[in-house]
Amino acid sequence: MIAMSPTVTLKGQVKFSVKKMITGGEMTKSHYTGPGELLLAPPCLGDVSVIRLSGNEHWSVGKDAFLASTQGVVVDHKSQGLGKALFSGEGLFIYKVSGQGILWITSFGAIIKKDLQPEEKYIIDNGHLVAWNCKYVLERVSSGGIISGMAAGEGLVCKFTGPGTIYMQTRNPTAFAAWIAANNPGGA
Repeated sequence: MIAMSPTVTLKGQVKFSVKKMITGGEMTKSHYTGPGELLLAPPCLGDVSVIRLSGNEHWSVGKDAFLASTQGVVVDHKSQGLGKALFSGEGLFIYKVSGQGILWITSFGAIIKKDLQPEEKYIIDNGHLVAWNCKYVLERVSSGGIISGMAAGEGLVCKFTGPGTIYMQTRNPTAFAAWIAANNPGGA
């Protein structure tokens, strides 16, 4: 929260669960009620986008991409399988979101929205996923041998098939952390 009107009431809640401890989920939750203005911002350099849920769709949201939601939106943690956990850039657990209301998502860098038509395919480099409501598989992409693949940064990507929508982020947190470490003249 950046700021809020004095007419908005804030109530904090601590909810401990083993599932949240294992998944790295938030143990605390803030509830804002009442008329007025509430300003939210992402925890790091990034963007915020809105997804309006009609009650008919189910969204997968990356582990660091959930920012807030209105009442009526159901948010739960779900395993996405070991292969996707290791190579999608999103980890073992992601948010599964459904219900009716408004969902705010956040990113590292700008958010780009891509709508896919039925059977349309789209490839996204791992580490750039924010939210999606269509199926994907991990696929190896390489145009040469091992040296060529490492030099070009090629490897596993997320291949989506429509219909559906994908939200992507322009920055990759893992790649950024590696860049910071490599360009830090002081060491640690």
